[in-house]
Amino acid sequence: MSTPNPLPENNDTLAGFGYALAAYFIWGFLPLYMKALAHIPPVEVIAHRIIWSLPIAAAVLIYQGRTNDIKRALKTPSMLAMGAVTATLVSVNWMIYVWAIGTGHALDAALGYYINPLFSVLIGFVILKEKLSNLQWAAIALAALAVVVLTVDAGRMPMVALGLTLSWAAYAYFKKSLPIGPNQGFLLEVLLLTPFALAYLVYHAGTGTGHFGQTTSDTLLLMGTGLVTAIPLMFYANGAKQLRLSTIGVMQYIAPTMIFLTAVFLFHEPFGPARAIAFPMIWAALALYTWSFFAQKRAA
Repeated sequence: MSTPNPLPENNDTLAGFGYALAAYFIWGFLPLYMKALAHIPPVEVIAHRIIWSLPIAAAVLIYQGRTNDIKRALKTPSMLAMGAVTATLVSVNWMIYVWAIGTGHALDAALGYYINPLFSVLIGFVILKEKLSNLQWAAIALAALAVVVLTVDAGRMPMVALGLTLSWAAYAYFKKSLPIGPNQGFLLEVLLLTPFALAYLVYHAGTGTGHFGQTTSDTLLLMGTGLVTAIPLMFYANGAKQLRLSTIGVMQYIAPTMIFLTAVFLFHEPFGPARAIAFPMIWAALALYTWSFFAQKRAA
């Protein structure tokens, strides 16, 4: 019997690796960009992210000739409802992230994105009834213990990290139920959010409390939020299609590691004993998770 050809999704491509690497590096450097906007209210920053992402996302779909997907989605109530859910979740995630960077909680943001893959595994067990290996349970237990360490030290739960983890995990889960491509889905989300963003910006422009147009640097930085929002998302979407799941699984640690290094060495955020214990526990948990993932792939 002849051996069947490998499926396309089991092969990595150089283009896919380049797309994914570019996406993660942009996300990794994003705290530097958002720190420059720390003097602007997070809601205003998010409104500009939405407004300036719209023409970029639309231009990509026009170039790809896939605008019919959006027309169909806008006429389908169920797709509009799911799009509204994912749009709400991604805007909440952006809000927490922008606030965290601007207020000196970049380490908490890094922690949230480190925990996210482990939380996604737990969601798979609870909601999708997926079986977990002993190593995966050990990884989840280590991550949970790290959160306990931080909670006991601070006297409260690490809400920034948990907020980012929960909002992104929920976004990814519901995004799978959106029956259109990732680029089309992103355009649908920003289309649904645009009326609210426009209303907010028009109001603040009318009252003179907005930052757009006040200084050249603020204006350019706010316009650039569309680029740093839309481009990495689309790079990631194209990269994920051309890489094995295991490759993406390892590469997803690039961004939080860069955020962690930026927070400690550039933003000089405090890295006390509790974090010195919790972060190595998270890294150990991720090592166990990655090892179990590759073990399952080899067995398959």
